[in-house]
Amino acid sequence: MLCSRIRTALSARLDGEEPPPGHTARGLDGHLAACADCRDWEARARRLAALTAGRASADGREPGASADALLARLRAVSALPGAGDGEQAG
Repeated sequence: MLCSRIRTALSARLDGEEPPPGHTARGLDGHLAACADCRDWEARARRLAALTAGRASADGREPGASADALLARLRAVSALPGAGDGEQAG
């Protein structure tokens, strides 16, 4: 079976949806056992789903920690002399 079709079915499974016609959980698991590329794809898709769902990142930081750190850096930069020069959005 084509890996692209397997990956579509895996995506549906990750989203909690029914698999496309002709695919079963057992069939997907069998393909994953034999196909390293699809196992890698599924692992990356799971990480992406976890990150976009606001769960802890792969490095164990709390959800939003990266965003908070970025915002703190932006605030610090905007407080530098000359950072307020020019037009302001708004």
